[in-house]
Amino acid sequence: MQRRRLQRLLFFFTAWILGGFVAFCGALTYAEIGSRYPVTGGYYKIFSYAYHPSVAFALNCVILFSNAASLSGVAIIGSEYLLSAILGQDYPSYYNSILGIAAIGTFYGLNVLGLQVSSRTQNVLMMVKLAMLALILLAGIALPQAVSSGTPEFQSIGVKGFILSLASALVAVSFTYGGYQQSINFGEEVEQPSRTVPKGIMLGILVVIAIYVLVNLSYFSTIGFEQLKSTKGIASVIAFRLLGTAGERIFSVLLFVAVLAYVNVLMLSNPRVMYAMADDGVLPGIFQKKFGKHQVLLVNLTIFAFLSILTLMFASTFDRILGFVMFLDSVGMVTSAATLFFMRKRKLGEERSGIYRMKWFPLATIIFITAYLLVCGSIIVNTPHLALMGSIVFVGFLGLYLLIRKMFRKNNSL
Repeated sequence: MQRRRLQRLLFFFTAWILGGFVAFCGALTYAEIGSRYPVTGGYYKIFSYAYHPSVAFALNCVILFSNAASLSGVAIIGSEYLLSAILGQDYPSYYNSILGIAAIGTFYGLNVLGLQVSSRTQNVLMMVKLAMLALILLAGIALPQAVSSGTPEFQSIGVKGFILSLASALVAVSFTYGGYQQSINFGEEVEQPSRTVPKGIMLGILVVIAIYVLVNLSYFSTIGFEQLKSTKGIASVIAFRLLGTAGERIFSVLLFVAVLAYVNVLMLSNPRVMYAMADDGVLPGIFQKKFGKHQVLLVNLTIFAFLSILTLMFASTFDRILGFVMFLDSVGMVTSAATLFFMRKRKLGEERSGIYRMKWFPLATIIFITAYLLVCGSIIVNTPHLALMGSIVFVGFLGLYLLIRKMFRKNNSL
């Protein structure tokens, strides 16, 4: 029995540990990219630097679209935790959409107040999130271990089956670890970006990897593998076992607040991508305009919030969003990481002292790109309609760029 438990534990954690290793390789890659090219909206600028402007436009529009969908998905997750604690499991699904829209509206308002307010809000949200994670880790120590029952389902599936299963698991795991690449959007808005950005990315991802592995170990220990596969609202279940009904409800409220830290991050970063696109002339100049004494990118922020709400209204469950988001994200991750090869070849940023150069180039970058190609392939195999939808979105934005440029040339010739 102990051997079977160890087998299941190994299988369960392979995706999390491998996903963490891939994220670490990505952190190394984006740390150097951010150090070499520290500009506002850097996640757009690197595409513009390395590829044709049409490809840069289409890829970044796809990424903006994906990030809006991702924001909606996270808002739904937070809403499910809160509403399940208050109303139980049996409530209309559109309640999630209503609460998610309210959350997006709230963070829109906070970001309208300026970068300083939204940054302070992010710090508070992260403190709440860390407190919730600490409680989950405590539960893993304080609560009795789950007792396995029945015959374990672990069996040999062969090398091919293992790779396919692992690729499917990496879809969700990669979504969970993602977000660190957004740090390169703030290059000109932080002090000593060539040093600060790499340090922030590296330290952040190491802490995240450690926390997620430990949290999942706590889940496995207190709930058990079989129950873990089917249980919804796992964190709330653990809070109930540790603190009782009242504690579960308080925990769910705080968890809802903590999960929305991701919403705030996307509200912070994506308007700056639009700013960078306008700076390159592929979006109208209004996207560069800053309003009020806090110099807020109001137009960009409003459009991104609207796009997020629109996505949430059409996809009221997280499962409908995940595959679509990860297909688009995978395309963006592969192509953005590959820009480092262009930067190295052209010696971008090397005239400045103190830029970060990773020691394991190109191995770490190749591992990262290969992993996301595997995730992309898994989505194509398992949910081809989502991959097709993502491809249509990309081609549509490519066509939109060509149309915009054609209209621009026509107007200039008059």
